[in-house]
Amino acid sequence: MTTVSILGTGNMGSAIAGLVEKSGNAVQLLGSGDTDRPVTGEIVVLAVPYPAVSQVLAQRGEQLAGRIVVDITNPVNFETFDALTVPADASATAEIAAALPHTRVLKAFNTTFAATLASGTVGGQTTTVLIAGDDADAKSQLSQVVTGAGLRALDAGSLRRARELEAFGFLQITLAAGEKISWTGGFAVAP
Repeated sequence: MTTVSILGTGNMGSAIAGLVEKSGNAVQLLGSGDTDRPVTGEIVVLAVPYPAVSQVLAQRGEQLAGRIVVDITNPVNFETFDALTVPADASATAEIAAALPHTRVLKAFNTTFAATLASGTVGGQTTTVLIAGDDADAKSQLSQVVTGAGLRALDAGSLRRARELEAFGFLQITLAAGEKISWTGGFAVAP
């Protein structure tokens, strides 16, 4: 059994916690007020808005050493919804990986909405979680949690693909914010 610590108790944190439990694994939910509680999971999900990441890393960076850290953020300019806030040749995930050199960092869950994780479907298709990272074992461990809950896990390539996943997540968010798609919908990946 794998223990997954989720830093963040919003919609995405709750949806991912449900996914972890459904897969038969243990979950630890840690909110912003739980800084006195240590991280116990082998996998740690950063289920916080991108602007909160630097504070989380400052508070818990040492606790994350040796663990798999999953970045689910989309570095969207939420004031204008017209751009990502990281340079064009970078990603939020690359910044996190640079700040946590003793972790195995993955990008995942940022191209799905909480509702599609909870329901397990998008447009009649099984929800697919795209995973990018440089560590094959880390991707395999996260994939086992995802598939154990009945969802599909798809290896999207190296950590360099995080930028494209963030752009894809940004597109989906702006479409939902513009009421062109539903927050309970999204994109499906056909097998």
